[in-house]
Amino acid sequence: MEQSVYQYLYNRPDLVNFVRQHPIWYRYLTRDPNVLAEMEKEAKVFYGKTLPQKLERIGNNVQMLQMLIQFAGAMKD
Repeated sequence: MEQSVYQYLYNRPDLVNFVRQHPIWYRYLTRDPNVLAEMEKEAKVFYGKTLPQKLERIGNNVQMLQMLIQFAGAMKD
């Protein structure tokens, strides 16, 4: 693996963890360091950091809050 790629990964512990969990990326990065951007995209999907995933989480939290409010309202009656 090129020193620049190794240094970049060293500064990003989340990416190091991703590569450890998906060792095929060692091979990809060793053969072609230009796939680093693609690996970052895959890591974002893996960790749930994409915009649609964040919006889905927020939506789920809002639904949970609404259910709790309804449940609390039903308990008062």
